[in-house]
Formats: sequence, structure tokens, C-alpha cells
Amino acid sequence: MTDTSSGLLKDLAPEHDWRTLIDPARLTVWMDEQGLGEGPIEDARILVGGTQNLLLQFRRGDRSFVLRRPSRHPRPKADETMLREARVLAALGTTDVRHPRFIASCADTSVIGTAFYLMAEVDGINVSTGLPALHASSPEMRRTMGFELIDAALALGAVDHVAVGLADFGKTDGFLQRQVPRWRAQLEGYHELPGWPGPAGLLEIDAIGRWLETHVPAHFIPGILHGDFHIANVMYRHDGPQLAAIIDWELATLGDPLLDLGWLLATWPKPDGTSYVSQPVQPWQGFPTAEELIERYAAGSPRDLTNVRWYGVMACYKLAILLEGTHARACAGKASKGAGKLLHDSANGLLLKATHWIR
Repeated sequence: MTDTSSGLLKDLAPEHDWRTLIDPARLTVWMDEQGLGEGPIEDARILVGGTQNLLLQFRRGDRSFVLRRPSRHPRPKADETMLREARVLAALGTTDVRHPRFIASCADTSVIGTAFYLMAEVDGINVSTGLPALHASSPEMRRTMGFELIDAALALGAVDHVAVGLADFGKTDGFLQRQVPRWRAQLEGYHELPGWPGPAGLLEIDAIGRWLETHVPAHFIPGILHGDFHIANVMYRHDGPQLAAIIDWELATLGDPLLDLGWLLATWPKPDGTSYVSQPVQPWQGFPTAEELIERYAAGSPRDLTNVRWYGVMACYKLAILLEGTHARACAGKASKGAGKLLHDSANGLLLKATHWIR
């Protein structure tokens, strides 16, 4: 599973020595060659932003850096994914999209054992850890926070991907038509995990897939999409409701940016603030409704939102399949049974949400 439902930055236990992630001497030599800071690496601490990548914050001289690298046990193509992240962040540096500022990347795995990149620290808060007193005290501020998400998605969708050097960052031809077969193939792949009972336990999964294939939008305006756009994958300013940065770009690609809107709608909490896929944000009162988010997007984008329901259903379908992967691994003894059951139930909650939208 990717960094879905992540975005939380917190210190790990002290026994996780940052020196097990990097060789400080090799990193220092590489940074000297790049002209990045002076002196030893100091005040280093491991942060986490998800399950598949690791973050190391440190200071060198008078500069602060955040190093992002694959996990201790990286998946196949992890280095390639890391360099794609670095590339999109570098390209966004000339745009109005709020994102962690890119500093440098390294494809040479001899430096720390994997590809990695350096970015600037984001001074902000992640609401999945709880709202600070300032934000918790004002429903009006929370309403603005919700609309800030839409404005950030609009800014990303408005980027000319050719002009910023990302013309070859993904294949846009047939992009929407490929979605259901792509994710259905992933679901079928779980049969390789012994003990998984199969997709029969997923509510209406086949019917939802057929509906999506029957109703796929015929046309879209290509652009950059984040790929995992939800409230836990952004950071807000400490002093107000403004969004500081979108984080966790590992799923970024070229395609239909309306899928980011669909992902936000699929993961958007219910009126009581609870969600199928993340910890509840409390107090939730004041945040816009899903319908208001759609209206905000429609007012700021030239894209046709006639089929917005399709994008929400597609996001529920894809995310349910991703969550079911943990259940399948749990059935095979490769993840905890408790986590597997929890995420299986979350997957069915999303599929139920999709069914309601279809009907």
C-alpha cells in the first residue's frame, strides 16, 4: 500500500538511529560536491510521512534540510519512484503550486544505498494529528481550510505540464479507460497470497467496475495529478487556515486531474467528521460539505464536472482495492490480522459509498 492516509510527521522512537539510514560521511562528501551547506550533519532526526518512504530532517551549517528516501526494505522500482518525485517537485518550483521546495536529488545509490532527494522543511501542521487551539476555536477558519484544499488542487490542475518539462511524465492517451483494468488486475494479484478468500467479500466490487467501464468520460483535459490527494497529505500554516504545502508526491503522474478531486471526495469525512480511511478531524463543524467542494472546483476550473460522480466512484474503487491488499497480506500472515480486518471494513465502507453515488 502507498502512503494513503499518511501525511503525519512525527518523531520515531529513539532506538531508530538515523545513521542506519545514511552514511553521514558519504552524504557530507556528496553535499560538498553539490555546494549544499558546510560542516557536519547536526540535529538529525528521523521523521515519517508514510509507510513506503522515510524522511530525515537535519541541519548543516545555517541550512535545514529534509532527506527523503525509500524505506529500509524498499519495494521494486523504489529508486525510480523516488526520482520521479524529485522530478515533479523540481518542475513545480516555477509554479504557484504549494509544495516542499526541491533542493537536489541523487540517483547514485552508492551514496546512501538508495536514490534520494533533499527538500526544504515545510513549516506547518498536519490536521491528522489534531487541530491546534487556533484552528479548533474557529468554524470559519475550518471552512477556509476546506476550500484551501480545492484551491490547491485547482492550482496543480492548471499547470502546463509541457511548459514545466513534464511532457513525458505519463501516458495520457486512454488514461481513463485503463483505470478499471489496471486496478482489477491488482485485485486479482492478491490470489498469490495464501489464505485470501478472494474478492467475494468486497461489496458490489464487480458491479461497480462494470458501471465505471460503461460510464467512463469520453474526453478530459490532461494535466498533472497528485494521485493521493486528501486532507492528511497537506500541511497548513500555524498562524491561519492557509495551506502551506501538498506533501507525499510518490503517485504523481500525468492524466486527468479530476481524479484528485474524486480522491478528495472519496476520502472526505462524513458530516460527523468520521472517515473510512483516516483518523477523525475534530472538531469538524465548519468544514465545507462535499457538494460545496465540488461547487468551488467548478467555479475555478475550465474542466467539465458533468461526470464528477464517476471520479468519486473511481477513487472509491481504487482505494478499496489498495486497502484490501493489507487484508490479503494479513490472511497470508504478512500483516497483522487486526489491521487487515480494519482495512477490509474500510474498503467495504468505500464501496458502499460508491454504490450510493451510483444509485
